[in-house]
Amino acid sequence: MPRDKLDRHYLTPLLEPSSVAIVGASPEPGTVGAVLLENMQAAGFRGGLFPVNPKHKTIAGLPCFASVRDVPQRVDLAVIVTPAPSVRGILEDCGEAGVRAACVISAGFGEAGPAGAKLERALLDTVRRYRIRMLGPNCLGLMRPHAGVNATFARGGAHAGALGLISQSGAVCTALLDWAAPHGIGFSSVVSLGASTDVDFGELVDYLVSDSRTEHILLYVEGVRDARRFMSALRAAARIKPVILLKSGRRPEGSRAAVSHTGAMIGSDDVFEAAVRRAGVVRVATIGQLVAAAHALSRKVRPRGERLAIITNGGGPGVMAADRAAELGIPLAELAPQTIETLKQALPANWSHGNPIDLIGDADAARYATALDACLADPGVDGVLAILTPQAMTAPLEIARVLVERAGQSGRPLLSCWMGENQVRDSHALFAEHGIPSFRTPEPAVDMFAHVSAFYRNQKILLQTPGPMSQGAPPDLDNARVLIDAALSEHRSVLSELESKALLAAFHVPIARAVLARSANEAMMVAQELGFPVAMKIDSPDITHKSDAGGVKLNVGNAQAVRESWQAIHDNVARLRPNAKVNGVIVEPMAARPNGRELMVGVVRDPVFGPAITFGLGGTAVEVLADRAVALPPLNGMLVDELVRGTRASKLLGEFRQMPAIDRAALDAVLLRVSEMACELPQIREMDINPLVVDENGALVLDARIVVERPATAMARYAHMAIHPYPTRLVSEWRAADGERVVLRPIRPEDAEIEQAFVRKLSPESRYFRFMDTIRELTPQMLVRFTQIDYDREMAFIAVTGEKDSETEVGVARYVTNPDGTSCEYAIVVADEWQRRGLGRQMMAQLIDVARARGLAHMIGHILATNRSMLTLATSLGFVVGESPDDPTVRRATLTL
Repeated sequence: MPRDKLDRHYLTPLLEPSSVAIVGASPEPGTVGAVLLENMQAAGFRGGLFPVNPKHKTIAGLPCFASVRDVPQRVDLAVIVTPAPSVRGILEDCGEAGVRAACVISAGFGEAGPAGAKLERALLDTVRRYRIRMLGPNCLGLMRPHAGVNATFARGGAHAGALGLISQSGAVCTALLDWAAPHGIGFSSVVSLGASTDVDFGELVDYLVSDSRTEHILLYVEGVRDARRFMSALRAAARIKPVILLKSGRRPEGSRAAVSHTGAMIGSDDVFEAAVRRAGVVRVATIGQLVAAAHALSRKVRPRGERLAIITNGGGPGVMAADRAAELGIPLAELAPQTIETLKQALPANWSHGNPIDLIGDADAARYATALDACLADPGVDGVLAILTPQAMTAPLEIARVLVERAGQSGRPLLSCWMGENQVRDSHALFAEHGIPSFRTPEPAVDMFAHVSAFYRNQKILLQTPGPMSQGAPPDLDNARVLIDAALSEHRSVLSELESKALLAAFHVPIARAVLARSANEAMMVAQELGFPVAMKIDSPDITHKSDAGGVKLNVGNAQAVRESWQAIHDNVARLRPNAKVNGVIVEPMAARPNGRELMVGVVRDPVFGPAITFGLGGTAVEVLADRAVALPPLNGMLVDELVRGTRASKLLGEFRQMPAIDRAALDAVLLRVSEMACELPQIREMDINPLVVDENGALVLDARIVVERPATAMARYAHMAIHPYPTRLVSEWRAADGERVVLRPIRPEDAEIEQAFVRKLSPESRYFRFMDTIRELTPQMLVRFTQIDYDREMAFIAVTGEKDSETEVGVARYVTNPDGTSCEYAIVVADEWQRRGLGRQMMAQLIDVARARGLAHMIGHILATNRSMLTLATSLGFVVGESPDDPTVRRATLTL
């Protein structure tokens, strides 16, 4: 396969077509078929454009064909606007004619009810049979302005630019296009997904990641079909391009409307929020915020932190901005002593002496210049919002010019809020001319800064690549699986409390000792053995909230009280839950923890993103308190801290009301162990640990409920998760002939420093053989790309010597899946002093094994013809080496996996 075929993304015929057929084209003004043809012609499409309609010979001066089969050349993209029942037959014609991609604009499919859903399934069967990639149905279409493609029925086109927009709503596309045109904002792509029956978000985001014309990505999401692909694509994109996402359906009513609109799957909104945050993506809540974020990105506003300085000539607007920043969690910058001193020297004595910096109502251009210069020189300031209110002694345009002069010199976001209308109109025009975001009220300006700075904050989360297991003792996986299988073999999905605690104990989660008693006498004997006082709880698979059913008695102090409590529990349950199955009563020692905080830890199975970890306040009022934060597994220390800080419960964990701070390490250990369970046990559908009591002495599970189910189909390990864990199982050791130990392991983001040092130490010849260029070191962008990989679609093994804190990299071998999805391209380089010692062969063998296990068909490498040792290695590993059709100095090595 020629190299250009591999580099060419498989969606290129859809998004960069060289020929387009409009099936259902019409000469009738105002019809969808007419508007489509007009838009393609107006956009200046330079390829073959073919109207298809059996009722006409010519349309809009172009020959018209009765069928796609009659078009005299091969068609890349067929745009279909005919009634729903006819679309399947048209797609069959397209398949027979060799059409590679289709965009079905027609409606009347899944969104129209059962009959339409049946038609939609038939479309999918057809395109899969003919290997056609299909956008839609029920979509607006797509635009690629630089290529002259406007295959939409929107009125007007779009300027060419750097924003890539993918939307499940055609209406959102048209609204953004209408806003962008007068503001001079351009797009690299505009794609309306519609029902996304075939081509989905993940694939299109993939395309925009590799598209050199796209610098920023905007997404409007209603639902997701393939969570792993979606997350994988978002994470790959966010590493190199800002991604701003708006998702509707934040409330149940909106979710139901979204399902009826697109037919896509909708999960819990807080799980979705956790997913996109983990992917390094910025989520906005409204169209207005999406527009503001798009405006900021198009104006090259770049984040470098989240500490905001506010400069104002009016105290009230400054306070409004500070209030909004506090609501959004944006910290106001703490001004350095030197900055305070500079401002003291230049400002009136009654200035605010802090942030917000109130310059007082008579502030002139010189005061604004001093304040701006001082803030932009302060290392503790990441962005500046300048606010002006037009007062009698104010010169808005003159001060605006001061802002414009500094905006060009600063690498930090500089936003303007000139309040009012008539007196500031010229200033807003000046800001627009120079690409400075400008607002008329403070709150939207702070919103924009928050969204831009959230990109910076989420990048730190994106860097986290935890493995499936914590660093503690390994869990007893075999016994855990046996326990679950035993329950499922008895056709039970709800584990008893004792079974649930046994499962937790297998993962070293500390549990309260508990014994099931099936009679009052048995309960008395158990209590005597455990020691008084005890707690007694009903054991029933049908009762989740035991207290609500009168099924809990605490501080039971003697044998007679045990007998009375036994009877009271059974009487209460018989009265309040008469149909519940009762196994008996659980007796356990009463936990004496006066400083204990009752918390809740759980696992939920989201229909889209799979398992998610929940944390918050626990106890009997858990639903009323509604304190829940969510994170996707796998977790590590930083992600656990982020999860805990997102709750009100976090404020109770330190010292307060004469109670000592909790043992935070014990809480973190429980959360990490629960993350292990979510990774390793795909059978878990629900888990509720409530309460988890934590105090200064540790953590203890007092009650737990786990619901399990057998996975519908046999899955690869971790296939139930939206984020692939760090592949710890691929870490191995190898010894050279002289006995020196080398660890081979997948690369991690924190390896950036040793990766850079490794490249620097390579000889000029080794660097040239690897990069086919005379580079001396990796650029920051290359370093990110090489160390922050997606283990689902690529792999990079590094060979390291030394101990953990002082490792030295001595080799790296990697592959990246090609856009065709079936092959990968590999590269390998070994430190000069380690060459010819067998390390390269060992690394390649491990890399080939992983690629084969992932189902790839071919591994391909491009090797300089002068690199004899690498050509010899490739041949010895079974690669077929031949000349490259593009470059006579390069040899192409191909291995069939």
